[in-house]
Amino acid sequence: MKPFLLLASRAEDAAAENEYEAYLRYCGLEPSQLRRIRMEAGPLPDLDLSDYSGVIVGGSPFTSSDPARHKSDVQHRVERELAALLDGIVARDFPFLGACYGVGTLGRHQGAVIDRTYGEGLGGVTIKLTDEGLVDPLLRGLPETFTAFTGHKEACTLLPPHAVLLASSAACPVHMFRIKTNLYATQFHPELDAEGLITRIDIYRHAGYFPPESAEMLMEDARGFSATEPMKILRNFVERYAG
Repeated sequence: MKPFLLLASRAEDAAAENEYEAYLRYCGLEPSQLRRIRMEAGPLPDLDLSDYSGVIVGGSPFTSSDPARHKSDVQHRVERELAALLDGIVARDFPFLGACYGVGTLGRHQGAVIDRTYGEGLGGVTIKLTDEGLVDPLLRGLPETFTAFTGHKEACTLLPPHAVLLASSAACPVHMFRIKTNLYATQFHPELDAEGLITRIDIYRHAGYFPPESAEMLMEDARGFSATEPMKILRNFVERYAG
């Protein structure tokens, strides 16, 4: 099997390792089957998509809709490199799954309106599949409604007409969409369980997602949720595209 490629951009080592371990576990892959590149650490090397079964973009502290003057040089570089890579991915309809930051990357690349209108705090939310989502192969085996963990400052306000809406929540109308046949983005985190969320709350308590003094309460709230269904998306992605 060709490996899958995980493009990560978390500068904090603890968060980066926790994320990678979660993708390994819930994708059902060995380290040799999931190559990780930490984009924040240096320029993206030349990539031949033919070497991979599919591309996954993990979550990120970057907010794509921020004004350019507020973005670091690293964020500008990462955005340029992802946009160039997406040119090839979209042209080939190459298997792609962007989690959380995927909305900001694939969405912006395809002309979606991405802003802070529908941001959600860190915690569990109820996701509801659309009629199209109920029959999409990447959502095979998921119920019409399920719990997933979120934590995002920005979201998609308006999808381009060629995108297919697959899932929403009460507070965020675009939680998952598809472009063409094989290009997917989620706003919720399909790799995130309660312990993973608790780890991120601790790491990002001063990152502007929530008041730092509320971290302990958010950790306790996270323990009250069980998110088991979203991980099926990762397994479905691997089973569908492994080649």
